[in-house]
Amino acid sequence: MPESQPKILILFAHPSPNRSEINVPLFNASKTIANITCVDLYAEYPTYRIDIDKEQQRLREHDVVVFMFPLYWYSTPSLLKEWQDLVLEYGFAYGSEGNELVGKKFFCALTAGGPESSYRKDGFNHYTIRELLQPLEQMAELTGMDFLAPFALFGAGMANEENRIEQHIQNWKRVLIAIQDNKFNYEVASKLSKMNHSLELVIK
Repeated sequence: MPESQPKILILFAHPSPNRSEINVPLFNASKTIANITCVDLYAEYPTYRIDIDKEQQRLREHDVVVFMFPLYWYSTPSLLKEWQDLVLEYGFAYGSEGNELVGKKFFCALTAGGPESSYRKDGFNHYTIRELLQPLEQMAELTGMDFLAPFALFGAGMANEENRIEQHIQNWKRVLIAIQDNKFNYEVASKLSKMNHSLELVIK
């Protein structure tokens, strides 16, 4: 019997989408692939009044959860943090009976303004991108989700001039299709520092 197709939920958060050169095209490219749920959180909740029941049901219905966002001060945009604070409730996402997310896969698709060389111990950001995402990795750990390496684009401010956006989008679509087709190696992806630098390893 063939394996069932994992259901992917993309939670997109960009407070200034009209200024986005990469995140919005990446989000729109996600919509072109069938059977992926794409949610624009700022469009859906412009006043931050998040429908907790609706968001929890979305989580129940999906196998792979993706946070898509531009890195803001080494973290997510504020609405995505608000979403975590409200939706990932005790008794739902954690606690003795909070097991709704156990076994799901979780990763971030993000852009960072600084060059990749700045995200290391001797760079001006001092930490790798995966190290900076440790609060989210711990969130995944506490809720029973499997944390995967981020799909990250560095030097985002120069990506358009350097003609790096289209290749990034094509690589992103490869990742989504590989997940849907059960051709994605989660074990390898969980150990990498960055996913999209090793697609030949994570896509079977």
